[in-house]
Amino acid sequence: MVVGEFTTEVDVLVIGAGPGGYVAAIRAAQLGKTVAVVEKAELGGVCLNVGCIPSKAMIHAAHTYEHTQHTASMGITMDNVRVDFAKVQEWKGGIVKQLTGGVASLFKGHKIQVIPGEALFVTENEVRVFHGYDVNRYRFEHCIIATGSRPIELPAFPFGKRVLSSTEALSLTELPKSLVIIGGGYIGIELGTVFAKFGTKVTILEGSDQILPGFEPDMPRLVERKLKKLGVEIKTKALAQGMEETENGVIVSAEVKGEQQKIEAEYILVTVGRRPNTDELGLREVGMNLTDRGLVVVDKQGRTNIPNVYAIGDIVAGPALAHKASYEAKVAAEAIAGKPSEVDYKAIPAVVFCDPEIASVGINEREAKEQGIDYIVGRFPFAANGRALSVNAGEGYVKLIADKESKLVLGAQIVGPEASNIIAEVGLAIEMGATLEDIELTIHAHPTLGEVTMEAAELALGHPIHVMK
Repeated sequence: MVVGEFTTEVDVLVIGAGPGGYVAAIRAAQLGKTVAVVEKAELGGVCLNVGCIPSKAMIHAAHTYEHTQHTASMGITMDNVRVDFAKVQEWKGGIVKQLTGGVASLFKGHKIQVIPGEALFVTENEVRVFHGYDVNRYRFEHCIIATGSRPIELPAFPFGKRVLSSTEALSLTELPKSLVIIGGGYIGIELGTVFAKFGTKVTILEGSDQILPGFEPDMPRLVERKLKKLGVEIKTKALAQGMEETENGVIVSAEVKGEQQKIEAEYILVTVGRRPNTDELGLREVGMNLTDRGLVVVDKQGRTNIPNVYAIGDIVAGPALAHKASYEAKVAAEAIAGKPSEVDYKAIPAVVFCDPEIASVGINEREAKEQGIDYIVGRFPFAANGRALSVNAGEGYVKLIADKESKLVLGAQIVGPEASNIIAEVGLAIEMGATLEDIELTIHAHPTLGEVTMEAAELALGHPIHVMK
């Protein structure tokens, strides 16, 4: 039985309240539009509830616990340090609640209506929203689809009691004794680091010849070295083939460099990528153009082939990153308001919160070569930075890439402490068209980790101060 179906009209209907959807809604409201947001789960989406935020909280907790094990060299001895994992989860949950509550407050302040349920397109300017037995129609002038993505499930490893996605892994009530992670990308490496630091025996199976395959080989090597110190077993060129459940866990069958192996563990964590949530919205039925992978085809303003409908975030081409979704959200909302905004992806930072952290922005050396650019490089080590040594984090480097003739900054790769924060300076440099001299002549506070960027610029220009040329 369907209870009452009513039609409501709104200027902008946003489908999804993640970091793309809620930003789009707020920006559209700021620009004078009446806005409603359809969300089937929680405000904040995957990122705030079961992704970016809770994972980074767990990472910080694991780092803190690990640091207590290695303070004797500084003259600080700690006894009987233990992990209360239930308390860790409670603390993590408090952070999530605070942030999602903040989104709710912002919605209230901007008079944004929240519609619980799932949307299905009926026409090019109307959707039906299903919530339990209730179904209502919403007619819109413009719509922004921001439904995000979900973990890919492998046929041989269906999610269940012993096979986890990142969502379930972040919600475990007890620390697993052992864990096999299928996929050595950023999610697998981040969560593998967390559990290894908390004492779990972790095995990582990665199909390519290195973990974090999207980064230059020198960067993951430092991460791999640290993981091995934590007792993590890394198997590259490894293909997970199947599993057998036992009384207390699973046995994973895998082909590793051409040899058959079996690995026992309490749980399996599958982190082989994410799939766009576009398959249950009725998009093809209303004539929207999608790729074979289910991604929505859009222009530089996020507009689909249906002129009043926009799409952003994980459901369009490009990396599935929360900050990319938020950026596209503002562009789409401004385009709806008649502003000449459009996307420019030359400075999207990519960050992995592993140990040490990894970050990149712009182009790397391989891409510079492929594009035929005559470039110069400045690579400065954290080992020559006073602040890095004083916080016991001297591993890694900052590498800047610049055009040889103009000295225009083209990209950076960072592996080391606070890489996730340091990369922002280079992102700004690329965005504003800065040169190596601009970075070199910017006075950086001393002693700080950020000085490494300045030193890398000096090195690229041929006159480093704190290392020999």
